Amino acid sequence: MKKTLLSVFMAATAFAASASGDAQRFTENFQDSTLRVDYIFGGGAGKPVQVLLDRQSKSAGWAGRRTNLHALPYERNGTITVVDAVSRDTLYTNSFSSLFQEWLSTEEADSVARGYENTFLVPLPKREADIILLLRDNRHQPMASLTHRYSPKDELVMRKGQNPLPSVYLHKGAEPEKAIDVAILAEGYTPEEMDSFINHARMITDEILSYTPYKENKEKFNFIAVMSPSKDSGVTIPLKEDWKDTAFGSHFSTFHSARYLTTPNLKSVHDALSGIPYEHIVILVNTDNYGGGGIFNSYLMSAAKNKFVLPVSVHEFGHSFGGLADEYFYANEEGEDYPLDVEPWAPNITTLVDFSSKWEDMMPKKGEKSEVGLFEGGGYRSKGIYRPVETCRMRDNYHPTFCPVCERALQNLIDFYTKED
Repeated sequence: MKKTLLSVFMAATAFAASASGDAQRFTENFQDSTLRVDYIFGGGAGKPVQVLLDRQSKSAGWAGRRTNLHALPYERNGTITVVDAVSRDTLYTNSFSSLFQEWLSTEEADSVARGYENTFLVPLPKREADIILLLRDNRHQPMASLTHRYSPKDELVMRKGQNPLPSVYLHKGAEPEKAIDVAILAEGYTPEEMDSFINHARMITDEILSYTPYKENKEKFNFIAVMSPSKDSGVTIPLKEDWKDTAFGSHFSTFHSARYLTTPNLKSVHDALSGIPYEHIVILVNTDNYGGGGIFNSYLMSAAKNKFVLPVSVHEFGHSFGGLADEYFYANEEGEDYPLDVEPWAPNITTLVDFSSKWEDMMPKKGEKSEVGLFEGGGYRSKGIYRPVETCRMRDNYHPTFCPVCERALQNLIDFYTKED
């Protein structure tokens, strides 16, 4: 099994390396449409990790990037790749993280087998193509994969997006095909509370765009608020035995962590965005309870009425959009997310295994002064993992800025998504 997974990964890498620039041109390979692919990731209790195809659907318009199609924004513990069925060229690839892979490291996963929904968007191929979904563990080793064929002739690929929910642009820097499109969803807001949601969404948008490097790149971002209604007002808080019927079934106490706020219903999240141009997702939750969460290339969730909502939202957007790691740790709770003999994927922490790929070039030369250095503690460990500065927005809710290393990483990512031909 392991040999097969490694072969899949090596083959996908080879496709990316061999694909010519001309073969990647968007209009040659894709329609101006989106293919949505729903999966179930499953495993636990000693059972092998599995990736299962749930459903494929398509909709008009593609809001994602149209250049750098065969490159990854960052290496992560998941990739989805579109490969031409005949030429074997890599037409598109993207990376992600998932709540399921976080769950695999919990105690519950040792005794219970579970499945998690996951949904991904790729541009709609003009010809038959193979979709390769690969999951890797925290040592960067493949642990599960699935390859399935998309055919333009498949009548069972559902068409979606004819009746989008009401929405309003809060900030529009460019047309969707030329901008980074961020959709903000309402969670736990009844139809009568949508004015409150729009005000909260506008507040979050303005806050994110006030930070460097977002504020210097406002023309490259769109923020659109989508009025997804809930039956109940508020959100589920299990520790208070307060259960709500909301649009996405979000709840605190994810993995029994009181402040970790997530949703298990990613298909519902993407259903609510049908017909809306989007790449990145913010979910605003109608609660004053402290908490949130951010998963790279999946979503950001934030408690809209909590006093820390602004700094928390910026921090979590650093995860969900920017791929940045947490730079904090708890002295009595050592995490195991980042093995000390493996270089982390995130650009703002290092185990020094491959420091030259991080911010080594930003370190001060002899006789120079700089806030950038090597500060031990980060990635939920007090020893063995290093962060770039003493304090940054990815470490402290009260810090007003990202550090130079995070700012550079975010700028590089913005350039990656919006680079012109």
